[in-house]
Amino acid sequence: MAASSQSEASGRGKRIWLIGAGIIVILAALYTGGWYYATTVVKNTVLTALGQQKEAGLSGDCADMDFNGFPFSMGLSCSKVTVDDHVKGVSAAFNNLNASAPVYQPNHVAWSLASPAEFRTAQGLTVSAEWTDLQSSLVAKGRGISQTETVIDGLKAGIVSSFTGQSANITAARTEMHATQDGDDLQVAVGIENATATIQDFPQPLPTGSASANITLTNKAGLLDGRDRNGLYGAAGTLNQVVIDIGDGRVMTLSGPFKFDDQGLLSGQFKLEISQIGPWSDSLKVMIPAAKNIINQASKILKALASGGDKVSVDLVADHGRLTLSGFIPIGKIPPI
Repeated sequence: MAASSQSEASGRGKRIWLIGAGIIVILAALYTGGWYYATTVVKNTVLTALGQQKEAGLSGDCADMDFNGFPFSMGLSCSKVTVDDHVKGVSAAFNNLNASAPVYQPNHVAWSLASPAEFRTAQGLTVSAEWTDLQSSLVAKGRGISQTETVIDGLKAGIVSSFTGQSANITAARTEMHATQDGDDLQVAVGIENATATIQDFPQPLPTGSASANITLTNKAGLLDGRDRNGLYGAAGTLNQVVIDIGDGRVMTLSGPFKFDDQGLLSGQFKLEISQIGPWSDSLKVMIPAAKNIINQASKILKALASGGDKVSVDLVADHGRLTLSGFIPIGKIPPI
């Protein structure tokens, strides 16, 4: 009896052990399958962030794709990434891509790109860029993105137009870009520190400066998740504040509501504030000597509006691309987007 009881207990123990082992194997298989499924989420999210939206005519490719990070995180790497907009004739190519996300939050993706990168358009514009470091993060929502931020250190970019022969070189110590869905609206913030620009046929480089912009695009949250395919055509919003600072107190700020018509022409009523009118005028005349007379004339008008002072606040009005100061002094025309 004792031997029989021990045998039955031993059999039950083996069955429990086998059942437990089977459950562990099943759970491991499910977890592994879930991990590989989640990596496809990371892949699709990253390619969407870079521009891939097949229904909108955008396609992307991730060469030599490799998954890593199992079992506690999900990683994705590619030796090269290409994105093509077949509708607008725009293509982009990037070097090494590395992306990762925690298993418990596969829609929260951190990714980085190694330089160089190249952008080309059907209009003959080529942009070549390199950087010291590029880090980005995003939060996916459905098939698109609800929030993203990118930080670029040591940016150097060259811009060449094969149609006009014009070229420019731009550098920036640090560039930050943030975009967040806010209900139906899209909040965009951009910051550029210690930037320089050298433009072909300009006698001198533009002054080193920093700039920032905070913009609200009304009912344009879909631009981030791919639902909105109209871009900025017909869009409206608010320049909460744009600041350009080229040092020595030379600061320019711009704010106000705006909208683009169906042809991409800008209309808006902006408040323009300029500090150090004289130094701004002197800098512009050095950069664009051919426009000396126009700059002198504009400077005199601004100083008159400032009652002889060196700081002025004026209304800048855009009406379907036509730009005027205070609504009656013509300045020029802004081309469509």
